[in-house]
Formats: sequence, structure tokens, C-alpha cells
Amino acid sequence: MTSPAETAHSDIVLDRLMSLHPKIIDLTLDRMTRLLDALGNPERHLPPVIHIAGTNGKGSTQAMIRAGLEAQGSAVHAYTSPHLARFHERIRVAGDLISEEDLIKTLEACETANGDTPITYFEITTCAALLAFANTPADYTLLEVGLGGRLDATNVIDKPEVCVITPVSIDHEQYLGDTLGKIAFEKAGILKRNTFGVVGPQEDEALEVIERQAAKVGATLKIHGQHWHVWEENGRLLYQDENGLWDLPMPALIGSHQVQNAGAAIATLRILGVSEDAASDAMTKAAWPARLQHLRHGPLVETAEQCELWLDGGHNPAAGKALSEALDRLPQRPLHMITGMLNTKDATGYLRPLADKAVSLQGVSIPGEAATLSAAETVEAARSVGMDATVADSVQEAIETIKARDAAARILICGSLYLAGRVLRENG
Repeated sequence: MTSPAETAHSDIVLDRLMSLHPKIIDLTLDRMTRLLDALGNPERHLPPVIHIAGTNGKGSTQAMIRAGLEAQGSAVHAYTSPHLARFHERIRVAGDLISEEDLIKTLEACETANGDTPITYFEITTCAALLAFANTPADYTLLEVGLGGRLDATNVIDKPEVCVITPVSIDHEQYLGDTLGKIAFEKAGILKRNTFGVVGPQEDEALEVIERQAAKVGATLKIHGQHWHVWEENGRLLYQDENGLWDLPMPALIGSHQVQNAGAAIATLRILGVSEDAASDAMTKAAWPARLQHLRHGPLVETAEQCELWLDGGHNPAAGKALSEALDRLPQRPLHMITGMLNTKDATGYLRPLADKAVSLQGVSIPGEAATLSAAETVEAARSVGMDATVADSVQEAIETIKARDAAARILICGSLYLAGRVLRENG
């Protein structure tokens, strides 16, 4: 456990790094290659890399791959974003969250090497993660793309062991393009010559682009529905490819979309030579916070009393659809939603698949986020799809309101990873 003073130290360094470039997102690799060169190119000294891109399911797929590799005794580095409660969550070094001491050391090494040259927060913190990984022995490195793929800060690995592309859908149009094909082109930019590319379920427009890019660079694809198949049968997960059939437990992560994510994870583990027993552990031991997470302890749970409290960080129309289906798998109970979203997201598209599931919705603003959608705007989006929606000043107030209305409610806090992180911090 780090002390408050230590935590404050890393926060101070992170705040300094935030000021180095006026743009939060600026897609190019020039600044990354410059700083990595100055650091001695740590990206060239990593254990075999599994690189994961896609619109939805990247984090869950990574969590299952990591659980499978660790089940066979491998030490695994893992990089993901954004964090929920603490920045340290982004960097897992040989299985453990990076220590406060090592985080400060690597951040300050990157800060010194960079000087005052402009570089985005995500770029310099990605360099810090790569430096931490290069300095610690491990068997594998899992890298989750931050945004897109082709020009993402993580796309500096010349020859990854496996590239994974989870389902592609419309999101971040202002950065990646306004069609599925354009977005798929950016995601497919992680594919490299003479490497395997595991491709999750895709719409035809996206798959055509991914296949074209793979042919161009010389990557060998393993495509869902062609080279591997996954399905649920009698409460079990069945996975089939050219090497045979595996009969596995269902994923601990809830929802049919997690079946597809599990398939991509298993296809990757098969390429890496993981056993069926380890793949079973990948299904049962993977954990991924804020993906339909049942909160069972903490101050907010105590406030909810007899109400169930759930948390989900999905935030686009595809995530809304997946969440709707996953809710159908839970025992029946009246659903009340507490929703906060960013103003860069399609709130109406996200809420539409959930409209007939919820008795009510409480709209909240996300505290501390400049890009939050106002509570009133969230309520307006909810009402436009037929939901009974009202404004709440806070998550705490919303829980109290719902509890007074229905003491046996299922309360779902949802709409943004930033809101989810805030809730996890408030809930201890």
C-alpha cells in the first residue's frame, strides 16, 4: 500500500507531463520514436508482444489472455488504458501493478529524456510503461491500443508475436473517420509482416479492410467464422479450430459478447501453445473492473442497502447493445439506471438498446470531467428513446432516490469509464 505522500508524488509528476502538449489527442508516431530513441529504444527489448486493437472488448480480451498465460506459469507485462481509480492500473509489471517507486522512476526518466519538447500525456506515459517492461524480465507483454491503431502510441513494435483485432464499430469518428471502413483501416494498422492476426467478429465492411491490409503487409489472419468458431452450449463454452475442439467453462465475465471476446483470447492462446487447462483458467479467473461488475462492499453499497449495485463503463452504441443482452442473463429484478456520459459519445445510440430494460434513469454529470455531458443533456437523450428520466446532482443522491422508490431495485451505474472510475474511488 502506498502512502498518501507517495501517491501525491506520482500525481505531481503526471500533472507536469500533462502540460507538455496542448492537445490531449494528436495521432502521429514522430514524438514516440524520438523519445524512445532517447531512452535507448526499450520497445526493442520486450518479451514477445501481443498487441490488441478494436472498438469494444480490448480490455476483457486482454484480461482473459493474461489469465491463461499466468495459469501456465508465465510472467506477463500488461498495459491498458484508461485507468479507473489510480494511474498504476495502466501498467502491470510481471503480474503486479507497478509500484509507486518504479512509476516515479520511469516517469521522471522519460521526463528528463524528453525535456520540454511537446509530447502528449498518453505518449510519454506509454514510453514509461515500455521502459518499465524492458527493465523487468517477463515471458510476454500485452499491449492494449489507446485509440485507433495505425498511429497509436503503442504501435511501435516491429514484430509482435500476435496482433488481435476485436469487433470494430463506430466510435471516435473525429479522429478515426466517419465510416466503418475508415475506422477498420486504423485498427488494422497494428498488423505486421510475418505475424499472426487474430480477428474477432466483424461486419463485412470492416473485415474486407482488415483482410486487405493483412494481404498488403503479409500478416496471417485467424478469422472468427472462418478459422475459428466459438459458441455457448449447455452452459459451456465450445471453441473449435483446425487443431480440434475445446470444451471450456463459460467466462466469468457476463454477456454473449464475452463469449466472442473469449474466442479471440483462446485463438491467441492456441497460437502461443497454451494448454486446455490453462484456457479453462482463462475463462474462470479473468477479472475486468467496470464491465458489468457487481459491487458488493463499500460506502455506496451501504447506501443502497437491499438494492443491488452494478457498474459498467461501456459508452457507445455497440456497448449499449452488449450490455442490454448481458442484463437479460441476470435474475429478473427491476432495473434503475444512473447514467453519465462524455459529450463526445452518442448518448442516444448508447441508451436506445437499454430503453426497454429500465424502469427509470437518473442522469448525472461526471465530476471533474470538462467533456462531461450535462445531466440534463443525458436526461434529454434518455427521454428521446422513451425512458422515464430525471436529473440527479450526484450518484449518491441518485441511489437514495431509487432506493426510496424501490427498495429491491437493481441499480446500474453506467455510461462512461470516467464515471466508473469516480464510483470506484468513492466506493473505496
